[in-house]
Parts: sequence; C-alpha cells; structure tokens
Amino acid sequence: MTVKTVNSGFDIFVKDFVDLDKNKTTKARSSRDWLYDQLKSFPSSVENFPKLYGGKETKGFGSFRRRTKIRPLDDIDFLLVFSGEGTTYTEYSVDDIELSVPESAEKLRKLCNDDNTLNSIKVVEKLKKSLSNIPQYQKSEIHRRQEAATLKMTSYDWNFDIVPAFITSEDSQGRTYYIIPNGSGKWKKTDPRIDNERTKDVNQSFSGNVLGFIRLIKYWNINSSAPKISSYLMENIVLDYFDGKYSWLGRKQEISDFFWDLKTSIFNSHHDPKRIQGDLNTLDYEVKIKISDQAGNCYDYACEAIELENQGKHKDAVEKWRKLFGIEFPAYEE
Repeated sequence: MTVKTVNSGFDIFVKDFVDLDKNKTTKARSSRDWLYDQLKSFPSSVENFPKLYGGKETKGFGSFRRRTKIRPLDDIDFLLVFSGEGTTYTEYSVDDIELSVPESAEKLRKLCNDDNTLNSIKVVEKLKKSLSNIPQYQKSEIHRRQEAATLKMTSYDWNFDIVPAFITSEDSQGRTYYIIPNGSGKWKKTDPRIDNERTKDVNQSFSGNVLGFIRLIKYWNINSSAPKISSYLMENIVLDYFDGKYSWLGRKQEISDFFWDLKTSIFNSHHDPKRIQGDLNTLDYEVKIKISDQAGNCYDYACEAIELENQGKHKDAVEKWRKLFGIEFPAYEE
C-alpha cells in the first residue's frame, strides 16, 4: 500500500495495522456476551458450583474492555464474581490475602484447604472443569494460566481469560475491592473499575482522541527496537502525560510532544491509579536509559516529519514517520 500524503498514511496504518478489525471486534463481543450467559447458569447446571454475585456476576477488564487493545485480538479478560456467603478476608499484603469460608457456604468449603481457607487454584480448576460442560466448548482447549481459566476455541483467534473474583464490603474509607487469585493459591486485591473510569474520563476530556493515541503508542512500544514496556505501564504513562495537558494539539504534534515527555518521564514514578500496587515503573535503570534514547530519536523523527510536511515535502515526511513506526506505515507513492 502506498500513499501521497501523511494523513492518508496514518489513516491506512491505523485501520489496517493498529486498531482491531471492527467485524472481528463485533463478533468477539457477541461471543463474550454468550459466554457470560453460560457462566451465569453454572450454579444451577454444574454440580457443586458456588453461588455467583447476583446482578454483578461478570465484570470486563483489561485492554479489550478499555478499548486500548491493538492487533492482534488474542485475549479477552473478564471477572466471574462469586458470592462470598459470609466469607471474610485477612490481608497480609495486597497480593497475599487469605479468605476464610464459613461452614454455611458448603460449595465454597469444598474448594478450601484443610484450615477452611479458600484455595484460589482449586477455584480456578473448578471453573476450568465446568467450562467443558458447555457442549459448544467440549472440543476447545481449556487450561489454567496463573489466576485465570483460559478458554481457547478453534473457531476464534482469541482466548477468553476468566478470572474468579469476590467483591469486598466497604472498608473504613468507604472503598470496595475485587479479590482475585494471586497465582499461588491465595488471593490479591484489584479494582478494574478505577482503570476503566480513568481511561474513559481522560479520553472524554480530549474529545475522544486519547484511546486511539494509546493504541498508536502501544504499537510503537511493541515494534520499537527499544526494550518493551508492559502494556499496563505504557497505558498509564500515556494517561499521566495527558493529565498534565489542557488541550488536544492534533495527532502528529501530540506524538512529537509525547516522545519529548517520555525521554524524562520514563525515569519517573508512575503510580497505580488504584492505589494498590504503588509505583508501576519498576524498570531497571539501564532499560530506562535505552527507552529514553529511543524516545529522543522518535521525537526528532516526528519534529522533522512535521516540518517536512509543512514544506510540502510529503515523500520525505512519510519516510520519517516510517522510521518512527516501522515498515507497516505505508510508503510514499512515486
């Protein structure tokens, strides 16, 4: 694919290489909603399946839910929320929590350790085995991956990662949390509602331009020669950048300004907006230096591309953007 202008190059690049295919996204949402309905029936259709939290059985989270996922669509995450039925928790740290199940919660008790603390691995295994009861999924791959039961169907390109969860009562500050498996048998805190709301609010503050911008930067992060930044940290670095701004300056100028900011902000703390994990930026100093250097190069490419386009040198401008984003950015048509 070749182009005559930078703008048409961005349009094709975003549509064909960055953003999820709209038809595939529609199909994925439909298949997810169908799975939701199947899961909600498990307490009545699967022997000894624990009670779910009525009216709030499922909760979307992750980049697909926040609309920040880029190609390929490889996984869709959501919580399956169980009723605690009087279960209490003891928090040793945010990722080391014990759930104590009362005798009255008979089905949860069957998934406990000998001391009646709920074993998160047993809960995920129960969910995993229950998925095979759905006739349409009997030939699918179903396995446990850390805190999730993962469902991979041959008819789809994506996995469903289903994470069992409980929601807490309000604490002394009036907050509630989701408690999910920590991957080693116990539990940990999270709250995807805050991530979802923050992303939505920042996007709305900049006229709906931020989601697409996040996806562009995530594409760069994955395809750049610089060390990779985790997807979640990358999203928060972008959101922190927009927290310090007041207006949208246009996609190309924002790309330039973001890389100027990233040169220094990669050395800064980027705190978990949920106030659970603390500083998300745990990258090694040497890694931060490499990312900063690459961000400086990208800032130069973006500035030069903008200046060349302003001079009417569209071919040279397109080539600068190809240096920044890679060969999938369309070449100039001679």
